[in-house]
Amino acid sequence: MQTPDQPLAPWTAPPADEAVAVPIVDAAIAIVVRPAPAPQIGAVVVLVCQRKDDDTLGGYWEFPGGKCEDGETMEQCLARELREEIDVVATPLRRLSVIEHEYPDVIVRLHPFVCRHEHGEPRLLECQAARWITPTELRSYRFPPANEQLIEDVIALLSASTGGPTVDFSAAVD
Repeated sequence: MQTPDQPLAPWTAPPADEAVAVPIVDAAIAIVVRPAPAPQIGAVVVLVCQRKDDDTLGGYWEFPGGKCEDGETMEQCLARELREEIDVVATPLRRLSVIEHEYPDVIVRLHPFVCRHEHGEPRLLECQAARWITPTELRSYRFPPANEQLIEDVIALLSASTGGPTVDFSAAVD
């Protein structure tokens, strides 16, 4: 037993075979865009959804999407999640860089896609609010920490202030 006048022993990590594995979750997320209403010719708006208050990170805003199930491609996951969460259809146009973020109890790998809205207005099936906003308005909404760099990337990619969208809206992801 250690006495109060003895220095504490330095902390050491447990052996690898005793370490607790942190789960990794792969999630596909859709940055769903459509043309902005007049008079914003050439501009786009982005769909954001607010998580239900009783969910993890309740009240935060997010891009729609969710956890990929076994055997699903990321594109299949996007289609399923958009249907289940908000009942809209969108076509993936461009993959963005994967984002990995470590939360205290899970590592999340976000697989973002810029998607063209095809049809359907958001229904609040698995969220408490949904809005179409301009890319620069994304900074005014509280998103989970894993989304910080993605927000800036989306603004740079889609803002009219940077010369307009730099996404080809005529072709889908291969």
